[in-house]
Amino acid sequence: MKLIYGVNDKPKFGQLLIFAIQQLLAIMAATLVVPVIVGHDMSPAAALFGAGVGTLVYILCTQRKSPVFLGSSFAFLGSMAAAFAGGVSMALGYLGLIIGAAFAGLVYVIIAIAVKIVGVNWLNKLMPPVVIGPTVAIIGLSLAGNAIGDLQKGGVMDAENVPVANVFVCILVGLVTLIVTILCSTYGKKMAKLIPFVIGILAGYCLAAIFTVIGNAADIDALKVINFGVFSGLVKDGVGLGTFIQLPDFTFITALGGFSEISGEYIAKIAVAYIPVAFVVFAEHVADHKNISSIIEKDLLEDPGLHRTLLGDGIGSFAGAIFGGCPNTTYGESIGCVAITKNASVVTIIAAAVGAILISFLSPFVAFVNSIPSCVMGGVCMALYGFIAVSGLKMLKNVDLEQNKNLFVASVILIAGIGGLTLTFGQITITSVACALILGIIVNLLVSNSKENQ
Repeated sequence: MKLIYGVNDKPKFGQLLIFAIQQLLAIMAATLVVPVIVGHDMSPAAALFGAGVGTLVYILCTQRKSPVFLGSSFAFLGSMAAAFAGGVSMALGYLGLIIGAAFAGLVYVIIAIAVKIVGVNWLNKLMPPVVIGPTVAIIGLSLAGNAIGDLQKGGVMDAENVPVANVFVCILVGLVTLIVTILCSTYGKKMAKLIPFVIGILAGYCLAAIFTVIGNAADIDALKVINFGVFSGLVKDGVGLGTFIQLPDFTFITALGGFSEISGEYIAKIAVAYIPVAFVVFAEHVADHKNISSIIEKDLLEDPGLHRTLLGDGIGSFAGAIFGGCPNTTYGESIGCVAITKNASVVTIIAAAVGAILISFLSPFVAFVNSIPSCVMGGVCMALYGFIAVSGLKMLKNVDLEQNKNLFVASVILIAGIGGLTLTFGQITITSVACALILGIIVNLLVSNSKENQ
């Protein structure tokens, strides 16, 4: 892939700001929704701050060689819920989030040390292109349901009371977002080609706003797409600076009160909830970095090295959880954004991370992001997730699929991943991506010595 901006390139300041906003829009919705799902008054703004801090730590550890943004991890949702299980106090639960992230980070550090000692050749043999290619494709395909689900969903109506016409309106808005993004990326000149997501999201938002204004004026529920109610909190006892600039509710502040309640039994429970999931996320970490490596045409597992990417992910995840409570992980949305825009500049990622930190204090911007209808993000994500899937399939171009042994490996991974094979043990869930990868590794080991060419 011919990049417009390489890893070490530095866009002009004005362009850099827009590129950073585009990265933020790509990762923001998912990053903000994780604390909302977990509940317990976790702050989305604090999670965004933590994602920015975690990304800067990652960039530092990887010597500014890997253009990836870290965001809140969905893989740890069950683990985070376990921190609050048993009716523990809010303070102890928040402390559990930080302790759990520390356990997960420790797993990464231990694996990083092992990789530093023995190298990555074993990993390349364990996960050749016939294994890693379909697995990367599954990362995108496994998210397809989320994109389509969002495409059919607005931000106003209750799920049980959505008029059929509203679904059609939402699909129309989402498809307009997608089409504008595609046209800008394909036919755009200069900046338009570099910021297709910003233009697409704004186009979809404007169309949704027009429908919503008409719907509110004529009292037609089918046309109500945007929930403008998220802005109501900004107007409180008049408009002042304190309304627009607010300190996020950082996790560590509440967690300080939990030290008096902590026990060995509770720490053991947190360890059991987090450590196994960290091994699962490790598999996805490798797949993500193989993917971004193919995009920038440089093996990041060799330079700066898997040990550095693991350290960056693990320590960055822990640093992020201290502020936002959510362990972080490399985001496929960020990788997809790099692939589509052909902008792999690490400076852009740094600017996006700094922007996430600053924006977390600005209530209006957080409210604006929260007001972006799901259907708009669904339209964008159809392109983002699709590019992830296609980039994985491209890794198979040099694999001889005339050989049955390769066909079996790829087939098993694709079917297990698309079929949604998962394994759950208590609070621990092995995701479909991890299950597909593990199964693919096993099948590949079984048939790798075959010399038969069928």
